[in-house]
Amino acid sequence: MPEIKAKSLIRDVPDFPKPGILFKDITPVLHDAAAMHEAVDLLAADARAKGAEVIVGIESRGFVFGMPLALQLNLPFAPVRKHGKLPYERISEEYALEYGTNIVEMHIDAIEPGQKAYIVDDLLATGGTARAAARLVERQNGIVVGFGFLVELSFLNGRTAIGDYPVCALIEY
Repeated sequence: MPEIKAKSLIRDVPDFPKPGILFKDITPVLHDAAAMHEAVDLLAADARAKGAEVIVGIESRGFVFGMPLALQLNLPFAPVRKHGKLPYERISEEYALEYGTNIVEMHIDAIEPGQKAYIVDDLLATGGTARAAARLVERQNGIVVGFGFLVELSFLNGRTAIGDYPVCALIEY
């Protein structure tokens, strides 16, 4: 994929959130309307090509990219949230972290049986959250047609956790 404007805007923040981590800060991308338009346009083209019928955004920065993507494609948006944040009946999926586990949830009526879901987040790291989101879609008998990310940290092997789903990552480190 050719280099996009967002890549020149992402800044490295050393030792955040803890020593030894080099954090990829996307907030400068959010401040640049042209970079955001380009990123959303590219993700929209991928989602459209895969026949997406619903956009699933992973809390919280997946909302930042997922909602404009859903609007551009005139599709519904289904949030995947951290445990305890959704008000209605929900299903939960636990996934492994480096030390411990976490839980994400989705409303029980977020995905219709057979509906084609395109899952969006800002960054693919280890893939645990993305895989948990896919399981939530599939537990509602939806079909995951692909994932879209602004950034992929390929050295963390997130695609391995996701499996054989198609992945569109606009920027790779």
